[in-house]
Amino acid sequence: MALTDITRIEVGKAVEEYDRLGRDAFLQHYGFGRARRYMLLHGGRHYDSKAIVGAAHGFVPGQQPLAAKDFSGGAEHAVGYLRRLGFTVVEELTESVVIRDDLIDRVAHLKLNRSSGRPALFQPIVLLWAIGRARRGEPRLLSWKETEEELKTLLQRHGMRGERPRPDYPVAALCRAGLWELPDHQGAVPAAHGDTELRSWFRDKQPLGGLAEPVYNLLRRSGDTRLAVIGELLCRFFDDLDYGPLLTDVGLYDDDVASDGTPGESEAPEERPEPWLITAVEYERLCRTAKHGEAENHGKRVSRTARNPIRSSAARRAVLGRSQGHCENPHCTGQPADVTDKGHPILEVDHVVDLTLGGRDHPTQMVALCPNCHAVKTRGRTREALRDILLKVAVERHNALWTTHGPSAT
Repeated sequence: MALTDITRIEVGKAVEEYDRLGRDAFLQHYGFGRARRYMLLHGGRHYDSKAIVGAAHGFVPGQQPLAAKDFSGGAEHAVGYLRRLGFTVVEELTESVVIRDDLIDRVAHLKLNRSSGRPALFQPIVLLWAIGRARRGEPRLLSWKETEEELKTLLQRHGMRGERPRPDYPVAALCRAGLWELPDHQGAVPAAHGDTELRSWFRDKQPLGGLAEPVYNLLRRSGDTRLAVIGELLCRFFDDLDYGPLLTDVGLYDDDVASDGTPGESEAPEERPEPWLITAVEYERLCRTAKHGEAENHGKRVSRTARNPIRSSAARRAVLGRSQGHCENPHCTGQPADVTDKGHPILEVDHVVDLTLGGRDHPTQMVALCPNCHAVKTRGRTREALRDILLKVAVERHNALWTTHGPSAT
């Protein structure tokens, strides 16, 4: 595959075909899903950038159209080439991105009871329970009796700041935050304070409820969003606390917590984000999650081993995004041009300094490597010299993304 064969003429022909067939028919014809982020802006209209480049390749004499899997560099590969040809490519926030950003913002600004001097964990515990249910594809809505039974047990077991087993309070609060729905109820939900009146309202109404549908759907299918929300909750509300047992109970404490889709269920390609596309803000958020609660934070009453699947997942996601789909060894002799069945680059995120030797689950000590470079780093004769190089690369790439967002994340 050589994108350099494509000129503005072939791109123009692809655009004309797109206009003639219409968006859906064009994408179906060439086997592409709708663009999640990057759109070609031409003649006042928007076009799916990667699909346009794939189709344009078919207009080069003697060449065939490119399929989505042929882009080893993903959407950014196509975007970069279109820009070099002089076209304008814009970043368009899709519905799921807007929902994700709004969701994270709402979680970050939850109004929690702080009468004890620390944020009460009613709402975070309920949200983590609901995220676990969404991840497993369990029904979004539950009867109040089922909700009450499950949450009472969780609050009794994990109310680490003296929270009473009162699920009516956090559910009412989450309704007012726009994160929870009681679809059978008409009118306003009572304010999340008081005691007898609030308890009586839920007892009498017995409302069916659960996460708002767009929130549930996004948390079910998007591992990135799931990890971002969990990280936001932990960093803001669980400082000094050992959250491992709680996350284990709700089914969110394993290495696949950031995987897309419901376990055992495949996902349509157009619903999967390009995993190497990441903003500086997203990188910062992931680094904050990776750092939160590390055992090196002496003097705190949390006691946890270095291996933590939430921190590890956040660090791995940050490194893969930082790599933009390319091996981070500056002396790499050739990354495989192929991609995985999911269209992901063939990269392995690895610790430059092994955890057993005091390394960290943090992007400053981790890199994304192609299989060849990973093998050299692990068992090659030059592995020690390569590790020194990779450690410098990891720090430099981390600082390049972090410098505009405040103090060091290390």
